[in-house]
Amino acid sequence: MSLPPLRLLYEDNHCVAIYKPAGALTTGYDGGEETLDRQVKAYLKEKYGKPGNVFLGVVHRLDRPVSGVLLFARNSKAASRLAEQFREGQVKKLYWGVVTGKVEPATGRLEDWLWKDRLSGIVSVTVAHAPEAKAALLHYETLGTTAELTWLGLYPQTGRTHQIRVQLASRGHPLLGDVKYRSSHPFPEGIALHARALTFLHPIRYEPITLTAELPPAWGTVRAAGLDVPV
Repeated sequence: MSLPPLRLLYEDNHCVAIYKPAGALTTGYDGGEETLDRQVKAYLKEKYGKPGNVFLGVVHRLDRPVSGVLLFARNSKAASRLAEQFREGQVKKLYWGVVTGKVEPATGRLEDWLWKDRLSGIVSVTVAHAPEAKAALLHYETLGTTAELTWLGLYPQTGRTHQIRVQLASRGHPLLGDVKYRSSHPFPEGIALHARALTFLHPIRYEPITLTAELPPAWGTVRAAGLDVPV
């Protein structure tokens, strides 16, 4: 896909954060399709007149069909410190998701062991301590409901591949539009999962920073269905 113009959420000498549109790749290695990391590098190169290659540290990723806050590091020291925060679970992440069905109880925690099939890329729930499986922990709260849908606030405590998508789908509540995990409910663009907010410690000043991303227009469809959350 061709990428829309860059939307900056934060920038200083050490970090840069952008709004990630659904359908865009965070990064890629084949040099073919345009990716967000290359788009940010081009922006920095032009803005600051940098010769040669521009450093940009990819410290976390969002799945291709997901929208929301995406953070990069602008130097190696920041990249190392931010990556450590993500690795150690020190970054607070809030996602908004809309799933089919009524989630019970209205608030709770989901604990699973997840295993990824390397050939298909599909992640599934497996038994505890299975070979190559990783523990996943997710807290959630219900923000709104209709007869058929539930709007959730999601707080992943671990950063496993497809974690939110798999943990919800395994309980019969796939995210809208997520056909990879058995959703039969359409969604206009990507899936109904949005990285709403990210809170981290600045890698140099160590002050907390919270970044928030507005919902994309595609979410108007769930609001039109009677599901709304004050923003």
